[in-house]
Amino acid sequence: MLLSGIVYCLGMATTVHAENPQVRPNVLFIAIDDLNDWIGCLGGHAQTLTPNIDRLAARGVLFTNAHCPAPACNPCRSAVFTGRAPNRSGMYDNRQQMREVMPQEKIIPQHFREHGYRASGSGKLLHYFIDAASWDEYFPAAETENPFPATFSPPKRPVSLPVGGPWQYVETDWAALDVTDEQYGGDWAVTQWVGEQLSQRHAQPQFWGCGIYRPHEPWFVPKKYFEPFPISSIQLPPGYKVNDLDDVPAAGVRGARNRYFAHIQERKQWRQGVQGYLASIHFADAMLGRVLDALDTGPNADNTIVVLWSDHGWQLGEKEHWQKYTGWRAVTRVPLIVQVPKNLASKLPQGTPAGTICDAPVNLLSLFPTLVDLCGLPSKSNCDGPSLLPLLLDATADWPHKSITHLATPESYSVSGRTHRYIHYSDGSEELYHITKDPFEWTNLAAKKSAVLLLTEFRRTSPKSFAKRIEPSIESLVKLAWHPLDATNPPASQPEGTPFQVHFNNSRMTSVELLWMNDAGEPVSYGEIASGKLKSQQTRPGAAWMLRDAESKASLGYFLVGDRTAQAIIPATSDEKQ
Repeated sequence: MLLSGIVYCLGMATTVHAENPQVRPNVLFIAIDDLNDWIGCLGGHAQTLTPNIDRLAARGVLFTNAHCPAPACNPCRSAVFTGRAPNRSGMYDNRQQMREVMPQEKIIPQHFREHGYRASGSGKLLHYFIDAASWDEYFPAAETENPFPATFSPPKRPVSLPVGGPWQYVETDWAALDVTDEQYGGDWAVTQWVGEQLSQRHAQPQFWGCGIYRPHEPWFVPKKYFEPFPISSIQLPPGYKVNDLDDVPAAGVRGARNRYFAHIQERKQWRQGVQGYLASIHFADAMLGRVLDALDTGPNADNTIVVLWSDHGWQLGEKEHWQKYTGWRAVTRVPLIVQVPKNLASKLPQGTPAGTICDAPVNLLSLFPTLVDLCGLPSKSNCDGPSLLPLLLDATADWPHKSITHLATPESYSVSGRTHRYIHYSDGSEELYHITKDPFEWTNLAAKKSAVLLLTEFRRTSPKSFAKRIEPSIESLVKLAWHPLDATNPPASQPEGTPFQVHFNNSRMTSVELLWMNDAGEPVSYGEIASGKLKSQQTRPGAAWMLRDAESKASLGYFLVGDRTAQAIIPATSDEKQ
């Protein structure tokens, strides 16, 4: 039986002593979404305001060369929580479902629960689901599998950035909201709930997960967080350089030019976008401050390990890219801070020296084995990352590892070392950067004769095996809206962007005919779909697909394709439903 409950019940001091092997440290595991190095202690942008992240860094270890396992929310968070690298699990991008790819894999809170901990969480920790069975308690309620509390949204959208086409993510927008933090809800509600847990004494050791959603899009936050960043003073990203793609291979160029940055420039919204991101970071930092204040003033300050991380960074025009998903340092490099109080972890009795900086190339995959080490728990046998314990003991310790970030396509990845970074695409093309001399990766050295030895070493130490990407089930995909036909005809297709599959499912009792509406608004037949059958069709954002009865040729309705693969359910008639 754990003795922590007895300690608390007797009202004894809350400091947990490492010499008592039965007492476990608490863990506060904080994830901030889409945060790059625009924080004060990493110096990514001169105007950023992050006093609370900076104060946490000042009392723990700041890893200045930390990278994500994947540059997208879903594969990164899945890797962090399971300890499995994308090339081992087959979990590569946002469209997949973690529990379809890894149905039995234990995640961090469940592992801790199996060894005497109570696991409580709030906010976005996994990718848009909670995994209810792995937690004791969650806010919002775990059974909803929706990690987001109610959040204020402007009644009329978009606010600032007009929609450029069906390829555009609906949340790419920004605005200063005339609401208080509490009225805004969202991250305020998450940090309120987490703060209440931190303010209480607990009979068991605790694992607390706290997911702060901003600066994830949309960049809507209360207007007071915009006020320190007047638009006239906004500095553009320091990593931006004209013609920066000139020495990048075709695969990298395709990944960079995703329409967003060009659209934002055309609408003269670049500075406004930077302002929105800075404001959202400032807001996220303030929410973190609420959590740290609750910890510092409550009974758990001396017996809680704090880990802060972000799932990936964000490009705001560097290399003509806006968003994430690339292998460049602006996206792969993430904030990572670990604070361990003294006399808490038996393997780290002195705790983490305040203000320590470590420049070793580390990866978020290491968080699972690191926490297991610090808390004295049995290891999880299939974690793919090394524990950070040697670097927490000595930030200058020998570290033979490089940090691997896997892109959405197997065999596309980046490798971060201490002084250089290497990017490899699945077609064999490469990039190489000297990050100590060229931190913004402006000069690709891969074609230089002087880089041959470095390239050989990076190739030698790069991943050699890649699990097959596991496609999401059709049932898990978003559903396209069905538009019944009235007197009007379906719109003409305006296809833009990269092709993908849409799966048409005929729920009617009769066969239907699938027709693509060409750009002149004329229907082009793509064959029939029998009753109860499925037809998978390659298409593009902005395409319109009409359905008509195969026998009578009566028009039924249509679907408009959005920005991602989806299912399109052709509904049964009202008579058939009866």
